Amino acid sequence: MSSFDSESFAAAGQSHLLQRLDQLSGEQAAYFQSELERLDLPFLQRLWQEDGQRKAETVPEPPALVELVDQAARTQAFSKGQALLAEGKVACLTVAGGQGSRLGWDGPKGTFPSGLITGDSLFAQFAGQIDRETKRYGKAVPWCIMTSPLNHESTVSFFEQHHHFGLDPSTVYFFTQGVMPSVDCETGEVLLASPDAIAFNPDGHGGTLRALATSGLLTTLRGRGIEHLSYFQVDNPLVRALDPVFLGLHIDGSVSSAEVTSKAVAKRSPEEKVGVFGVQNGELTVLEYSDLDPEVCEATDDDGKLRFRAGNMAVHAFGLDFLDRLTNGTGLPFHRAIKKVPFFDESTGKMQQPASPNAVKYETFIFDALPLASRPLVVESDRAEEFAPIKNAEGSDSVQTSQLAQSLRAANWLTQSGVQIAQDALGQPVAQIEIRSSTATCPEDLALCELPEKLGPEERFLV
Repeated sequence: MSSFDSESFAAAGQSHLLQRLDQLSGEQAAYFQSELERLDLPFLQRLWQEDGQRKAETVPEPPALVELVDQAARTQAFSKGQALLAEGKVACLTVAGGQGSRLGWDGPKGTFPSGLITGDSLFAQFAGQIDRETKRYGKAVPWCIMTSPLNHESTVSFFEQHHHFGLDPSTVYFFTQGVMPSVDCETGEVLLASPDAIAFNPDGHGGTLRALATSGLLTTLRGRGIEHLSYFQVDNPLVRALDPVFLGLHIDGSVSSAEVTSKAVAKRSPEEKVGVFGVQNGELTVLEYSDLDPEVCEATDDDGKLRFRAGNMAVHAFGLDFLDRLTNGTGLPFHRAIKKVPFFDESTGKMQQPASPNAVKYETFIFDALPLASRPLVVESDRAEEFAPIKNAEGSDSVQTSQLAQSLRAANWLTQSGVQIAQDALGQPVAQIEIRSSTATCPEDLALCELPEKLGPEERFLV
């Protein structure tokens, strides 16, 4: 018999787990016992009982957006952000727990080659930005990278193989995303992934905050004098990892509380599969595209623009004071997602591949921090400058569309620097162009580079 409290498992509706343990022996029993020790039974029971008790939602409204068309306001924000970086008070945080399987890539998504000419990986492109800003401001920028149990070792190994892309290894921190057990959608019983293992699933990108705290990284960052985190996901090579204007607005007391500031990009169409910022129940939040009625998605304002056009870029700035308060309190709420989860069937002793959704996965979302913050702020950004994610193997948001966007931005920057670039009938550059992030993170950086007078058809230019 096991040494676990059978009454606790019974109260949580998980007696089958102890029965399973009693059927195992040796190494299998020891491993399964370690799996059971990871379960927070009271918390799991509470989540199951709370399902379906969410408060009723009011009709959403579009949020107020900061649009930096005023040059004086932009200059002021830029100055504030530069001071923050020069004082060494900002760290980067990249959510990188996914695999590149949807892209046909065998490895962590961050290792995917996304550079048009160099084939630099996503990780290399972000590292180049951090290296560029470290040299610009003379202060090391800590980089926190959240992995998953699935890709942690291979991610760390990739950085070691590439000598941390020239960054000081002591400034690069890896921490692992938390997991939650998948449960049967009818009974709430924890599912098994094998005869001696629980079917755990990642706890969502909102789990970043809990993992930061439990790993001790929040304390470590505090010790380094960090006050704010620049958060972004691993799939967007155009992201501005350290944007002085954005950071300056984040700490500007006249518009923000310096707790949470987010970037938005105008949706291309009502059908674009991206969540949008909105105000619901009087609180700023992100509305998932799958939850919005078509008429809401298609509604336009008096100017003919989409009312709900503020697409979520998954780019945020977080104040560490806010994260301390959040992770020491109730944390972010868990959402339930009904999914198909393969499971070990104890009655047959075989793995089952369900034909229809059979399980509840519990996940948290990072944007659920917005309603918990005082005066959260949303800043509108330029898609052409900052948003070209790589999510799919082909079609929209693919490596092809992202590399085209990278080349177009590079061409625009070169044009601003006086380079003449040949174009096709649609006004697209016909040269292949790549500006490495370690060379320039803004057009002004190209003033330090040796540039050609012009680029003709089929030329390849790398700087």
